[in-house]
Amino acid sequence: MNGSGKSKQCEVCGSALKRNGKTSAGTQRWRCIHCGASSVKKRPDLKRRAELNLFLQWILGKQSQASYNPGTGRTLRHNTQWCWAIEPSLAPTGEVHLQIQMDGIYLGRGWCCLIAIANGKTIGWQWCDSEKRVAWIALLEQFPAPRVVIIDGGSGLAAALSQAWPETRVQRCLVHVQRNVRTYLTLRPRTDAGRALRRISLALTRIKTREHATQWMQALQEWHHTFGDVIKERTYPAGPGGHRPKGVKPTQTWWYTHTRLRSAYKLLERLVRSGELFTYLEPEFDGLAIASTTNHIEGGVNTQLRALLRGHRGMPPAHAKRAVEWWLYSHSEKPTEPHTLIRPEHLNTKPVKKQIQEETIGPELIGTALTEAEGLWVRKGWAGRPC
Repeated sequence: MNGSGKSKQCEVCGSALKRNGKTSAGTQRWRCIHCGASSVKKRPDLKRRAELNLFLQWILGKQSQASYNPGTGRTLRHNTQWCWAIEPSLAPTGEVHLQIQMDGIYLGRGWCCLIAIANGKTIGWQWCDSEKRVAWIALLEQFPAPRVVIIDGGSGLAAALSQAWPETRVQRCLVHVQRNVRTYLTLRPRTDAGRALRRISLALTRIKTREHATQWMQALQEWHHTFGDVIKERTYPAGPGGHRPKGVKPTQTWWYTHTRLRSAYKLLERLVRSGELFTYLEPEFDGLAIASTTNHIEGGVNTQLRALLRGHRGMPPAHAKRAVEWWLYSHSEKPTEPHTLIRPEHLNTKPVKKQIQEETIGPELIGTALTEAEGLWVRKGWAGRPC
């Protein structure tokens, strides 16, 4: 007897059934009054739901496959193989968020995941090979434009925002700005100008009010007033074969002496002029707690995804991507029950038999046999001479 309805008819003769005790597993057993056939009520939907839940417990947890089946994980792999075909996705809700944080994470060779979160929950993701404009636009089009977007400063995302969300205010992640300045100046700059500029950059994450932001911008202006001549210094080659720093073209007749120091200052100056450093302190956002960093993604999402793949290392790229999708789906705001994503095509796990094409009967057009006409045939004896 199959199905989940109330029909109690024998599958053999169609007669009525009556209760006949229970199996060792506690399942109700039924017996036909007419032919005596015994059967149990099967629920393949509940079986698939339990298998999917077990699959998600393993893929999102830290335990090994063998822990779900003592001794070996072969049974788990066999029963949940069909679960890899289910592709979790978030349906667009049309909700307009106050702020959205966006970042990309590289999780393998040649594949990157672009992630968007709001209120600490995942609202969308997009797979790509690199953080380019087209991939970011595909992600931005999944939901309406928010009032503020917090980004790390990638060129692809900046171009996508100007095209898809031109009216949205941008807040640059202050931690990423500090990292960029540190890349230019190193942890221990050797010059007084470098040390002073690094102290200014380290004060970014301590700014909480508009007065502090004004004082910080005044300090940056005073730095330029003191060391402006330093970043303008030029170096000329001693001759055609003179020493040139890395990145300087052979055709250049001069270059800035303190290139890295200049780049660090120009980064901060450009962000001040664009108004992307202190968007979270604007009067229109008073009392709204706009974030100034993408730490919710860096520490709350990216770190967890790397730990997930590290705990299940060895998976092929397709399975690793599916595990990432399930983690993001389970950490969305209102995910539906996983079993609602099961479709009939997911359950068809039988391998497709390859059709063998029979060779047509007739003269051979192109053969591989050795022929005497082409000078190729099987020779007998030593050196081709007959024995």
